[in-house]
Parts: sequence; structure tokens; C-alpha cells
Amino acid sequence: MNLEALFVQNKEQSIEGRYITLEHIEPILQRLNTEKQLKEIGKSVLGKPIYSYNIGSGPIKILLWSQMHGDDSTTTKASFDCFNFFKTNSYESQLYLKSFTIQWIPMLNPDGAALYTRENANLIDLNRDSQEQSQPESQILRSVFETFKPDFCFNLHDQRTIYSVGQTNKPATLSFLAPSYNLECEINTTRLKAINVIAGINEVLQKFIPGQIGRFNDSFNFNCVGDTFQFFGVPTILFEGGHFQNDYQREETRKFLFFAMITAFRLIYENDIVHNRIEDYLNISQNNPVFCDLLYKNIKINYDGKEKIINFAAQYKEEIIDGKVVFNAYIVQIDNLGYCFGHQEFDANGALYSDKYGNFPRLDHLANFCLGDLTFENGLIKS
Repeated sequence: MNLEALFVQNKEQSIEGRYITLEHIEPILQRLNTEKQLKEIGKSVLGKPIYSYNIGSGPIKILLWSQMHGDDSTTTKASFDCFNFFKTNSYESQLYLKSFTIQWIPMLNPDGAALYTRENANLIDLNRDSQEQSQPESQILRSVFETFKPDFCFNLHDQRTIYSVGQTNKPATLSFLAPSYNLECEINTTRLKAINVIAGINEVLQKFIPGQIGRFNDSFNFNCVGDTFQFFGVPTILFEGGHFQNDYQREETRKFLFFAMITAFRLIYENDIVHNRIEDYLNISQNNPVFCDLLYKNIKINYDGKEKIINFAAQYKEEIIDGKVVFNAYIVQIDNLGYCFGHQEFDANGALYSDKYGNFPRLDHLANFCLGDLTFENGLIKS
């Protein structure tokens, strides 16, 4: 299967970028609803509809949900690409649909999606509400889980740009986790199935983004949905879309998530998950939060009348302005950077720092400044 060609053929062209709301996806869902596969399964805190889309007639049941966090939109885009593939009449897609019954919740948190926040409208992180079940969105997901009785779960998320793969200077473009089911982080038959799928995904993805696949920490948290569903005996796989070089809109990451999801379906279809691949899984390096978006080195400052050479870092804050996500760079760390990489790095070679306040960078201020004769605007050299 040529994954590159498959992605080009099935990419959903009507959505792109980071800001994906219910209004963006409803027309696509209606277009896919050729045989009444789309159902409203409940409403959000603010009364927005929450949909599920069911496809396939096979014995293996797979449950997917995306945008549990409203600002985790990359997996939503990749999911639409996958379901466009399932709607084709290709030999492969039809094989899968005869093997799987798939239930997909494309946007569990439509209020958070509109606000572009992690939390829902009540400021609750739905991925920490698995036990209290205090929110309508959490109750809807649990009801679907209990009614559908899946054989596998795909928990679809985004991750921040701060993560590297291990101690390397490569970003964790995709990360995975087979969540723990107990405090001891033991591996039982259920968790092993998820581990084996992830090991297979990693084997394929290393051919496309070598060294850019990470593994999340598996500390058990019963308040997290994935940990809870694993505890309930259903193999659950966490997919996390992260940073690819110069891809802040996450369109390249979207492609690799599509590759990962299609590969996961293939591995389950082929039943290529019966072997013990724990060692392969554990050989995937853990995520390490050592990246910043912008790193400035060897900066000369005047501080208390003395010249000093420092480094400092800036991080993009994603802000909704006029219905679009705008990336504004703020200074977040001055010196004491320790072991740190920048997605973009600038060596000032001792040039003097200056801004409208003086000759010293200030935390939480926009990254608008000069280094010698160079002017930086929103963290980048002004052209």
C-alpha cells in the first residue's frame, strides 16, 4: 500500500490549519452521510451537537474520538482523510469495512474547539474527568463506550512543540502510548495488544520520519480516559500529533497521522499483533520537553551597568484573532536554559540586545527587539 499516494487521493481539502470547529466539519459529515451513518449522540455544555459516524459491518469493533481537547485539531483532519479512504470503493477499503465496525466521534468537545481551548465550556479538562464523569461530553463518551463495546480504542490528540525524541534534537512529530491499567504499569494481555500495534506503526513511520517518533510516559492516572478504558480491558492507543520542521499548521503532521492510523487498521486487520513486541515498543524513546520554538544565543545585554552574554528563549502562543489562529512569540525564559534546543536558533555572536524598554529582554513580553543591526518582529528577523 502506497501511503503517500493514498494520502494525496483522500486528503480532505476543505479543512486545513489549526482552527477546526463544528461549523467546519458539519458539511463534510453531511457529505459522508450517504447511508445514514451519522447520528447526534448528545449535546455539549453550550448545546452544540456531538456526532458519531458509524461505518463497516465487520466483527472487530473500533472506537475513535478526536478533539476531546478543543485545540487538538490535527487528528481530526487526519481522521477525515481516513474516512474519505473508507468511503472509496478500493479493494483495501472494502476489505477493512468487512472486517471492522467503526464508530468515530469526530469532535467530542465542540465548545472547546470554538474557543480554541483544551478545556470544555466549564473549564474542565475532559481527559481528567474519566472518574467523576461531571461533564456531559464525558458522559457521552462513556455511554458510547459501554454501548458499543469496542475491541480497540484510538484516543486522538495533539501535543505541544516542546517535545523532543529522547535526548536528541529531533522533534517528536508523532508520539504514542499504550496507557497503563494499574499503578505498577504492568503489561497484561490487553495492554500488550496496544503495544504491538504501536510497535508496528513505529516500524512503518520510521521510514518516513526517522528518529521523530516518541513515546509518552506511562504513569497511571485513573482520571485519564485511556487509562480507564485500558483498565476496563479494551486495548487503547494514544495518538499524539506533534511538531514537524517548519510545520506550525500541522499539515505534514496530519499526513503522518494518516499513515499511522491506516497502518493501525492494517495491523489489526492482518492480526499482526499476536507477537510480543514489548522490547520494540520500549525502544521508542520517551518524549522529553527540551524544545522551545525560538532560541537566541550569545546575546550581549547591559544589566546593572555591566555587560553580560546570555541566551534566551521565546515560545509561540496560539491566539484566536478574527477567527484564525495567530502565532505570537513571547519571551519565556532568560538564561538557565540548561539542555535546550530551538526549532529555530539564532546566534547573535555577541550583538547587543535592545528593545523599546532598554537593553534587557523581559519575560512574557512579545519577542520584538533588535540584536545589533538586525530587527526581530514576532521572534523572527524582519525582512
